[in-house]
Amino acid sequence: MTNNTPDAVERLLNQAFHDHRPTKPLEDPGEDQSGLLTPESNETPTVGELDLEARSSLRRLSRGSTIHATDQDDGYDVEYRKLRLERVILVGVWTQGTTAEIEATMDELAALAETAGSEVVEMLYQKRDKPDPGTYIGSGKVAELRDIVASTGVDTVVCDGELSPGQMIALEKALDVKVIDRTMLILDIFAQHAKSKEGKAQVSLAQMEYLITRVRGWGGALSRQAGGRAGSNGGVGLRGPGETKIEADRRRLRSDMAKLRKEIQGMKTAREVKRSRRRESTIAQIAIAGYTNAGKSSLINAMTGAGVLVEDALFATLDPTTRKAELADGRAVVFTDTVGFVRHLPTQLVEAFRSTLEEVVEADLVLHVVDGSDPFPLKQIEAVNGVVTDIIRELDVPAPPEIVVVNKIDQADPLVLAELRHALDDVVFVSAKTGEGIAELEARVELFLNSLDAHVQLMVPFTRGDIVSRVHVQGTVLNEEYSESGTLIDVRLPQSLAAELQEFTVS
Repeated sequence: MTNNTPDAVERLLNQAFHDHRPTKPLEDPGEDQSGLLTPESNETPTVGELDLEARSSLRRLSRGSTIHATDQDDGYDVEYRKLRLERVILVGVWTQGTTAEIEATMDELAALAETAGSEVVEMLYQKRDKPDPGTYIGSGKVAELRDIVASTGVDTVVCDGELSPGQMIALEKALDVKVIDRTMLILDIFAQHAKSKEGKAQVSLAQMEYLITRVRGWGGALSRQAGGRAGSNGGVGLRGPGETKIEADRRRLRSDMAKLRKEIQGMKTAREVKRSRRRESTIAQIAIAGYTNAGKSSLINAMTGAGVLVEDALFATLDPTTRKAELADGRAVVFTDTVGFVRHLPTQLVEAFRSTLEEVVEADLVLHVVDGSDPFPLKQIEAVNGVVTDIIRELDVPAPPEIVVVNKIDQADPLVLAELRHALDDVVFVSAKTGEGIAELEARVELFLNSLDAHVQLMVPFTRGDIVSRVHVQGTVLNEEYSESGTLIDVRLPQSLAAELQEFTVS
């Protein structure tokens, strides 16, 4: 071991706090290889188009940039890696369900791997009662997998599940390639897509929480324990500073995690202040939630023309996007696009993104978006409801009203749509791409918001034009007449505003 070899944990921590990735410029300044926009275009690009262009250029980085974090030269191994996957093999364990369900699960894992920037070479799964405690898959499958790795020349194996440190060590020794699990893959995607300061801090915290149990080493790199008075711990040659190198690394990780939690708490306070201001404005808050890649951002664009980032990839949206819009009846509402969910979402991410997910449970209405083109959309609904229910239980708040929106009906199997119509009661079928069903969804939203309002008649003196203006902005005016006494307005108003204007109410 050389003295100038960089410390693996040091590099990881620096990467977690300063995650700046250079992007490769386009080959031709007049041509955008992603097909999004060109400098000669007369149309001003939206924020979402610019974000997608930057993300696409990141994925065009040269091949062979994989960073291996099995730093045996450093004396120990760090079990979270900054992934730059190229050619991968996917491995799964089939413990329950049908063949179609396990294949759908493996297809989702393949989509995750491709979103992280890799090329899937082979998929392999095994039917077992439960994963093997030693190697995740049985010894026979390990031997088969070793032959596939040798013949294809892949450099990474991705397992569909959270591997224990022991399972990961055993597989890497048997296969002689890098082995990662589903959690590490999702963490890397989040690290690539987070843009805001809060999002990056949340991802860094989740990475460290996953890493802290996966720092391991070999005896040559460890300091020997002292423990008590000199001479009481084994004598000459066994006395040392009292703390192993791994313990020091873990202590530093705990310290950095505490700092990140404090920063995120401060950001959460700022978010709560903004949320309280929105509540005071009496404008209805609508959260768009659902499974990842279900079309939430496309839906908010179709309803508001917001121009937020839309990409056919998992976890394209991590930072909440809030847009103000006007419904057909003139009512102003605020839409919030939130981070998507996925089956077996790592607990570290749920905890780290808790302040973001609170946007869902504190909304006046939740549009639960479901991917109608998925072969098992009911599984998506179950996964989303599980996470939301846990958050509601911990925050001890009532569940928000919900409208289930089945998106992508232009790509869906008619049999799947028929199954959804039979299984779900309150549901709207739409296509954010073609616009089919959007008008019906807006009408349903208006109908729900009207049910929350108070229907009143106000007699407003001509000297209080400010009240008339406010009523038009924050309510739905059904009729307006003028008399000698003032303006008679038949209007639906939010309950809080109706109580505030009670002095103008007429029977």
